[in-house]
Amino acid sequence: MFSETRYARNGDLRVAYRASPEGPRDIVYVPNWFTNCEVLPELPSLQGWVEAMTSLGRLIFFDQPGTGASDPVTPDALPTLEQWADSITAVLDELGSREAVLLASAGAFATAALFAATHPSRTTALVVLEGYAAQIWERTDGLDPEETVAAFVATWGTGEWWRAINPDMPWNEEIRAALARHDRLAASPGTLALMMPLVSGLDVRAVLPTIRVPTLVVHYADDPFTPPRWGKYVADHISGAKYVELPGRNVVHLVEPDWRSSFQEIYEFLTGHQAEVADDRVLATVLFTDIVDSTRRAAEIGDRDWHALLDAHDAIVRVQLNRFRGREVNTSGDGFLAMFDGPQRAIRCAMAIRDAVQTLGIQVRAGLHTGECEVRGDDIGGIGVHIGARVSALAGPNDVLVSSTLRDLVIGSGIEFEDRGTHELKGVPGDWHIFAVASA
Repeated sequence: MFSETRYARNGDLRVAYRASPEGPRDIVYVPNWFTNCEVLPELPSLQGWVEAMTSLGRLIFFDQPGTGASDPVTPDALPTLEQWADSITAVLDELGSREAVLLASAGAFATAALFAATHPSRTTALVVLEGYAAQIWERTDGLDPEETVAAFVATWGTGEWWRAINPDMPWNEEIRAALARHDRLAASPGTLALMMPLVSGLDVRAVLPTIRVPTLVVHYADDPFTPPRWGKYVADHISGAKYVELPGRNVVHLVEPDWRSSFQEIYEFLTGHQAEVADDRVLATVLFTDIVDSTRRAAEIGDRDWHALLDAHDAIVRVQLNRFRGREVNTSGDGFLAMFDGPQRAIRCAMAIRDAVQTLGIQVRAGLHTGECEVRGDDIGGIGVHIGARVSALAGPNDVLVSSTLRDLVIGSGIEFEDRGTHELKGVPGDWHIFAVASA
């Protein structure tokens, strides 16, 4: 979806940027000072928001000097707010873009404000997410800025800071690891410690009355790090600005579960129409199956016979999926991932597949779980799928294993289970009770 990383010249510094294909408008995501445009657009946690935003136009990511893939900075030549604003100019010029919507992320409002005030002819509109204009050192709400910054630096590179500032976002080991990698590639702890005193001291309150472009300020009502009154101050001091306060307490507007409400406000502001945002999170039962000892069997019978056997196996699986109203999501070698809108049908399908493939002289194993899944086009993801895969990994020949969540949903159905004990599922918090289907 996005171009390879390219570079624009901001004076003697090179600014890394990436852009999606052209659309009806250009939208520049103005970053804070700790991003990596090589990684950010591909983060799983951001995919819903990124796909929605690209429906509005060409989405442009870039890294400020000193961050990510852009040129580094040194302690004796730290960048200025003017240089940060000039990065926007450099990227737009390199892309041949005359004007763009500026989308200021949390912590990046100062840069966007200066550009919008200085270059109104190149600013189609200004969208502010969790914005503030004064120095964070001026807090009076009891949250100590120095302690907050110290905690920020201490946990950098672990991904845990994302969870601290976005307490309602989905969380598992896979998500944590992806965000941790992004942060490590965005800046080192030393760079973070070097830049934080500078960026925390920015104050652009005097700039606000000079902004004359259409402005939308969106803020979450229960954000403990950036109080709503800060966002309200920004909107009150920009002529004609629209202020919208939404339910939520995440700082970042790009992550689940809140990005849709924020996006809908942005969509209506830019287009004059209400967005129809599909809910891509559904409750579903996921089924994983794969052939037992497939590598050994393939070696024994040779490639030609193995491929014929796989074709016969796949045909049987698809017949049973159709019979029990399952939807094939994808296949990988000898394995299937399918989803169902009914837990009983999923279990009975797994048992039918297990019994039917034995006529081919093979055995399968299966794992099932019912949970919330993220629908990504024809694919699915999320913690529900992750748990289903881990349950399947515990299965042996002819086993059909289910999580306790799924077992509880089919009580009274006549399906009988055997207790397989409590297990830790890699990358999934807590202990999980696993059951084997005895009869269906």
